[in-house]
Amino acid sequence: MAEYASTSHCRYLCQYHLVWCPKFRFHVLKGDVAVALREIFDEIAERYDYEIIAAEVMEDHVHLFIGAKPTVAPMDIVRTMKSISTIELFKRFPSLKRFYSRAGSLWSGGKFVSTVGKVSEATILRYIQEQKGQK
Repeated sequence: MAEYASTSHCRYLCQYHLVWCPKFRFHVLKGDVAVALREIFDEIAERYDYEIIAAEVMEDHVHLFIGAKPTVAPMDIVRTMKSISTIELFKRFPSLKRFYSRAGSLWSGGKFVSTVGKVSEATILRYIQEQKGQK
């Protein structure tokens, strides 16, 4: 189970399940591209102080289970991962850049974001409802 992290005035556990696809959902994330993409994600996570808990690069989409500080919006994580990975993949694989030259970008505009936590929705609702009786 994940542990809560701390800053000087905050205890937190902010984790997200993120999913996105290459443009037109082409099956381009395979072989050396997939290996390089995973390395790039690790480099980005280290640079931006994200924690990759799990990652899977499929041929036509990416899954990341990632943690970040509460000051970082999940959409910022997606934006950072997508933009830097595009630049790096295009540098390493010119053929991929040529393949996507007409599309204008590697990644589609869509994404999936879901929060992940230690407790269920029902537990939180019950806890809040029981607070009134605690006084």
